[in-house]
Amino acid sequence: MMCCAQPINIGLKPRKGVIGATCIFMLWTKQLVIVYMYLMSVGIVFVSYWANVSTMKAAIAAMTDHTQDGMATTQASILEDVLSLNLNRLFDPNSYGFVVLQNYALQCILAFLFMYVHLGPRYSLVQKLLPASFMGPSVLALLPLYTPILHHAPVFSALLPLALVKFMLWCSTVTVIQTIFGGYQHARNFVSNYGLSALVETEWVRLNVPTVLRTFWILRVLEHFLGFLAEHHGVQGNHSLYSLVAVGNLWTVTKTLLVSGCETVTAVLGMTSIVSYICHYIGCFFQWVLLTEDDDDKSIGTVSAILFYILALQTGLTTLDPEKRFIRLGRNFCLLFTALLHFIHNIVNPLLMSLSASHNPSFHRHVRALCVCAFLILFPVSLLVYLWSQYSMSTWLLAVSAFSIEVIVKVVVSLMIYSLFLIDAYRTTFWEKLDDYVYYIRAFGNTVEFCFGIFLFFNGAWILVFESGGAIRAIMMCIHAYFNIWCEARAGWSVFMKRRTAVNKINSLPEANAEQLHRLDDVCAICYQEMKSAKITRCNHYFHGVCLRKWLYVQDRCPLCHDILYKIEPEQPNESNIIDNMVEDIAVDPIDPLHFGSPTGKAWRKLLNIESEQIN
Repeated sequence: MMCCAQPINIGLKPRKGVIGATCIFMLWTKQLVIVYMYLMSVGIVFVSYWANVSTMKAAIAAMTDHTQDGMATTQASILEDVLSLNLNRLFDPNSYGFVVLQNYALQCILAFLFMYVHLGPRYSLVQKLLPASFMGPSVLALLPLYTPILHHAPVFSALLPLALVKFMLWCSTVTVIQTIFGGYQHARNFVSNYGLSALVETEWVRLNVPTVLRTFWILRVLEHFLGFLAEHHGVQGNHSLYSLVAVGNLWTVTKTLLVSGCETVTAVLGMTSIVSYICHYIGCFFQWVLLTEDDDDKSIGTVSAILFYILALQTGLTTLDPEKRFIRLGRNFCLLFTALLHFIHNIVNPLLMSLSASHNPSFHRHVRALCVCAFLILFPVSLLVYLWSQYSMSTWLLAVSAFSIEVIVKVVVSLMIYSLFLIDAYRTTFWEKLDDYVYYIRAFGNTVEFCFGIFLFFNGAWILVFESGGAIRAIMMCIHAYFNIWCEARAGWSVFMKRRTAVNKINSLPEANAEQLHRLDDVCAICYQEMKSAKITRCNHYFHGVCLRKWLYVQDRCPLCHDILYKIEPEQPNESNIIDNMVEDIAVDPIDPLHFGSPTGKAWRKLLNIESEQIN
């Protein structure tokens, strides 16, 4: 039983430490100051006791001089040197008098610090006795007293401070319980009113967790760097600094620090916070280049952090050997940077559409957006050329290549649509085929994305079965298969069928001839542009065929009189059809038939797509 229980106790101690540290971390600032003051007072008591014990041992050893014959004789006390003002012997570093004077000065400092930080009762008598309690052993060491008295002096000296510490601990028990219960009540009420995610987000901001993790990681890396520098200095001597800044040694130091910076899960969290910080400012840089500000784009840092941490857990980064860990870390960074290219495209794409659709005459904004698009094309091409020239084909390289080609295709699609809108801006007549061209181009882009999603799924399945399996990889593959393959396929097919139905409805309506349009002499009530051709509804209203088709994505009633535009044979509805129709009506954008869902939903789906594909 003893042998079985011992490992359990050893395993429970770190857990208790983690739980205690987490509870302290969750405290408010005022409560945290009280905890730190209490810990400081406890630390001062133990430092004082340890210093007094060391001093008493030195005094006892010095007062008993062992002669060559083995006979012990008692040496004169230090009090005689004080009375005779024998300063040379008092301040001799080898004499125990110097040790006593050092301890006296230290105890004075500790006594005044304890008087300031201790949380016990501050009665006048207690405050006056505290300095005497701390400095008592140093004073007794000056006197020619018996050895047992000097030996037990530190214990009696620590009784008063320890009594104050213990008294404060027992008196604070009720306050601690009230604080814990109050925190529980606050969290419970907050969750019931706003939800668990709101509570987590609020506490995350209040505790400033990213800054704490960044500080922890920087201090950890700095500690390892100083250790490496000290070791290098012992080997190289005075020329260590010059040899350290050499190119080869600098690369070795950087490699060592990166490897040691992700040894544990906590260290990976700290590195994740650093990565999030850098990615956030990369996004801010491109926003500055594009002269745009969007709150949704500020989530780049958060999504990058989630992606990097999941990649680290999935690839078992902390369990690898140092050399393999560095290689895996480099590959994860490469995957992360290709994901950043998709994030940057999500920033520049709405801007391109806005500039082309709003007839913005600001030439420099067009140039900035086009320069960013050129970067999004040239950099992935350069990256692919370098990777394929340096590495042999592997599942990791295929994933990076697929993701890089996908971002190139997305940028090309955005530029083609941007060009079409610019051409339409300078046309004097209504371009009826524009909607069809935009639809075909976006259909091509979405088809390519869908094909790459399937490819990455099979690539991840190969990794899962033949290379490195794991629960996290399997879960992320299921998420990828559902959201980026099944949901996208279902939504795309729904859009296709709705467009096909709308085209059939429009084709069933009669076409207005030139005489009817001349007699009408009006504009389209949907787009407010001149009608060179038009469709006539059952209620005798005239609209552009393209405009009416977009309207049919929303409803089957006339925009002016709300009469039914197109009647079909009534079908007996059932619950399944009603739900499917509701989902389809929500999923289709009336302006853009290939926009699967609302803009916010599409953006988040793309972020999930990026995360899942990177993990595969």
